[in-house]
Amino acid sequence: MLNFLFRLSDRNSSYLFLKIFSQFLLLYYLSKSPYLNLHTPRPVSQSGSSSPYSESEPESDASNHNSLPAATALLSDELLLKVLDKIHDRKRHITNSLVCRRWCVLSGKLVKLIDWEFLESGRLSFRFPNLEDVNLVPACIKSARNSGILLSSKLIEVRLSSGMVENGEGLFVRKGDVFESKEIDFGVAILAEGCKNLRRVVLMNVSEEGLNCLAKECELLQEMELHNCGDLALRGIYNCKNLQILKLNGNINGVYDSVVSDIGLTILAQGCSRLVKLELVGCEGSYDGIKAIGQCCQMLEELTICDHRMEGGWLSALSYCSNLKSLSFQSCKKIDENPGLDEHLGSCMILEELHLRKCQMQDKQGVKALFVVCRRIRELVLEDCWGLDDSVFTAATIFRSIRSLSLKGCSILTTQGLESVVLSWKELDRLRVVSCNNIKDSEITAELATLFSLLKELKWQPDSWSMLSASLAGTGIGQKGSRSLSWN
Repeated sequence: MLNFLFRLSDRNSSYLFLKIFSQFLLLYYLSKSPYLNLHTPRPVSQSGSSSPYSESEPESDASNHNSLPAATALLSDELLLKVLDKIHDRKRHITNSLVCRRWCVLSGKLVKLIDWEFLESGRLSFRFPNLEDVNLVPACIKSARNSGILLSSKLIEVRLSSGMVENGEGLFVRKGDVFESKEIDFGVAILAEGCKNLRRVVLMNVSEEGLNCLAKECELLQEMELHNCGDLALRGIYNCKNLQILKLNGNINGVYDSVVSDIGLTILAQGCSRLVKLELVGCEGSYDGIKAIGQCCQMLEELTICDHRMEGGWLSALSYCSNLKSLSFQSCKKIDENPGLDEHLGSCMILEELHLRKCQMQDKQGVKALFVVCRRIRELVLEDCWGLDDSVFTAATIFRSIRSLSLKGCSILTTQGLESVVLSWKELDRLRVVSCNNIKDSEITAELATLFSLLKELKWQPDSWSMLSASLAGTGIGQKGSRSLSWN
């Protein structure tokens, strides 16, 4: 049972199971919890005094801990956090924290605030003084708490009222639907003063003053996500000396509209020199802003560009990111409209991975320029990219050191286009092709079949009618210790 649970924990299909399992654990522990039994005395120490635990962290005596079932005792903190995270009701999170000391500590790492008054009153910091991770975005938006309309995406999740949906401005969240910056700054100051152990925070419409307070009070802060914040607000994170991960959301289509330009990117670069991972969503900018990040953030290893609004010529600035190891593009309508000459583009010298997901790649010039900048990569991932045909994919022959290729949802790329590129890669040892309907088993040549036999790892499922498994039966591929073949 326990092994089955661990296998499910990393799959999307485990959501329902974890939800049911969490409810079972909750009911069991609440039935055993001394906090629901008014006749159960509090443990007393040998000296006769009450246990020294504070009210903010309920105690759990040894006998109560030893009575925990083996299944829960053996669950790692990471897995138990996944279970608890599926419970979205704030009141239930508070109840969970009363089960035992371990659950109290873990619940304090998963707070998603939906009631702004709970923060302003000081109850949040009093209840969870050791809070490490908090999301204030749902509480920053003025919406009906009992609304049945939930806007959910990888970028944001908020409850919407009917008035917000019918506002006529083309945005789900207007400026008037969000608390003013002064009010949010006040709440952030209360949070920072009461929860000095914060390591991750998600904020919305906060100003320079609020971020300044957070930077001064929470020295352990390492990760931050900002929504709907303008350029000048970024001056507030100048004192976040230990900030390593930043996700900056400038403009989210249809949700809210704010501007982050070269000004904000330059301020960010000068203030966050220790950044290791940076994600820019809906940000404007140009060569100057990206160059400033590359020159100032010397420790930057991962950069993600999502739905960017960069001016032409910005790609050549990536060469200033001297320690960049992973570069990702997501939901970008363009790469670079005017990249310039290849000899002026430069190169990311130690870049290892390039990921493009849900991007429009019909601009051959922009794609070619990107490949020139990333020509030293060892891993290429292309998923659900529109416009990736044979002529565009041919530009990938510039990758001479590539070892791994993953293709998914590239519906107009053909078998000939794939073959013309992968046969030029002498070091390729891993290939994954999934849901690419124009790549056919019947068109596999002898050269391509030979390459398949030399690969260490092959996942081949270009379409639901793939018959490669039958044609390769008896070849021994997938039976050797260092090689594997999967077609399901």
